Amino acid sequence: MNRIDATFARQRAAGRTVLIPYVTAGDPSLAATDEVLDALTRAGADVIELGVPFSDPMADGPVIQRASERALAQHVGLRDVLDLVVRFRARNAATPIVLMGYANPVEAMGTTAFAERAREAGVDGVIIVDYPPEEAAEFAALLRAREIPPIFLVAPTTPAERIARIAELGSGYVYYVSLKGVTGAGHLDTDAVAAKLHEIRKHVALPVGVGFGIRDAASAQAIACHADAVVIGSRIITEIETGPPADAAVRAGAWLATIRRALDTMSSKRADAGARASTA
Repeated sequence: MNRIDATFARQRAAGRTVLIPYVTAGDPSLAATDEVLDALTRAGADVIELGVPFSDPMADGPVIQRASERALAQHVGLRDVLDLVVRFRARNAATPIVLMGYANPVEAMGTTAFAERAREAGVDGVIIVDYPPEEAAEFAALLRAREIPPIFLVAPTTPAERIARIAELGSGYVYYVSLKGVTGAGHLDTDAVAAKLHEIRKHVALPVGVGFGIRDAASAQAIACHADAVVIGSRIITEIETGPPADAAVRAGAWLATIRRALDTMSSKRADAGARASTA
């Protein structure tokens, strides 16, 4: 069992929601990202999505765009990100790392070379935002041959036929983009999220994580009532960029800890309610 599957199984058995923070590699620096990754794991991250800086991150809002710009200004590229994973894996053999990015850097390296290098580095999953499932069969096969789950996005507008295709190709988990638009934008409609998750689960047996629009403990708890995982990116990067770079890891970890506590408090209340119901 790979680290992603093991993490979801462990947290499901414990009645806990999986917490997945996202950060951009190299923001505010590669050295700082090393510290941020460690701080996030100490704060309760179960899986970490690590963004590969890209010059045209079309799915990302201004917060994550700025993070990419700061990393690119330091010439951080895909090879640097993979080296970062190697360093993290030397310190942490348990926490899954999922690379999230766009096709251009991967294709510039070569898809086979990337898949092999990702395996060697200890990457646990890959999300390529602009690889639709209809065009990703070969790439997904390269990853699966190296026991790396290819993870796909589902949007509010994704039709059932595409969700079924994702069920065929994907593994690890499905990332449901809860908003129409870019990261960090819009208002989170939990009723609409619940309805879409019900539709997704008709086709997909994988765990479903929900991201885009989760900004605080209340919204995280609201989503956790329906999702297997909560994914948070823009809000953490806001913490990273608001203050001295030297303290970025402290700020990111402290904020994520509030979300972990909120999710665990909700899980405890649900467990208590279930125990009372079983003895009633």
